[in-house]
Amino acid sequence: MNSELITYYETIERASADMLEAARAGKWEEVLRLEGACMVLISELKRIASKAEVDAESRRAKSRIMQRILVNDAEIRNLAEPWLEDLEQMMSGKLTFH
Repeated sequence: MNSELITYYETIERASADMLEAARAGKWEEVLRLEGACMVLISELKRIASKAEVDAESRRAKSRIMQRILVNDAEIRNLAEPWLEDLEQMMSGKLTFH
């Protein structure tokens, strides 16, 4: 795996950390914007990765990065659940404001 590929993984990791920070601050529009940027990066990563040779060191680096991304993603999902429930109730007209 070349350094360009690792750079993509690291960029996605940074974006996931930024998404987590925005989620912690309740900035859901920012979370969605960053998620869109991640989708573009992931699409490009898939294209590049399909042609790349992967050595053992790169696999380990990729694995460490992916684990951090998954931890960020899990926390974002936990933070998003109440927001999504409120949004669902609002869309169905069941949410009342006090």
